[in-house]
Amino acid sequence: MKKVSQILILFVLVAFAKESFSQEFGVKAGLNFSNMLAKDNDVTLSDDYKSKLGFQFGPVVEFPFSDLLSLETGLMFTTRGFKTEDSGSSFGVDWESKRSVNVNYLDIPINLRAGFDVGSMRIYGNFGPYIGIALSGKYKSEYTVAGDTEEDDEKLDIGSDKGEDDLKRTDFGLNIGAAVAITSFEVGLNYGLGLANLSPSTDNGAKMKNRVFSITVAYKLGK
Repeated sequence: MKKVSQILILFVLVAFAKESFSQEFGVKAGLNFSNMLAKDNDVTLSDDYKSKLGFQFGPVVEFPFSDLLSLETGLMFTTRGFKTEDSGSSFGVDWESKRSVNVNYLDIPINLRAGFDVGSMRIYGNFGPYIGIALSGKYKSEYTVAGDTEEDDEKLDIGSDKGEDDLKRTDFGLNIGAAVAITSFEVGLNYGLGLANLSPSTDNGAKMKNRVFSITVAYKLGK
């Protein structure tokens, strides 16, 4: 996996340095609705997980190859995670439990784009890999019993130490999306399908994979 990361990072650096291509620089920001697929062998643990609202932002650059095809990459700060909620009553006392996991990533997407004009708009479809490096993470819990609430925050341990860390540092997967551009402004939808198993557990059947749906707005210079 380390070699894949180095190749993708090198590809981005070369792409930014190349002067033979016309380049369209810009900034992109948006909202993330993230969740996680979690399994223990054949048992799905994430059926009760709910999407967590997050965000993303960063610089992007697009390299047109022709009137139809282009390549877009960038360096995006993005958040992923999930949340759970539960409530009930025990011995006549109402209780409510809320938990959330939030992880901050630095992402490098490499998307091949196909675009065509429709009137004054340009429609894009995009597909390509991404790699994400986890920078930090936090686990939050909130437990309410009979109106009294207790809160707790814990830092996530990120790494590959089996039995010690909570989450592996490197994520990778595929982006699938579409966008509509009018002059320099662009609105897009994207689904990030995580392929990396982020579980550092010693149990080979344990799996944790990111799932992210995003709505983004971009401003591109040079268009």
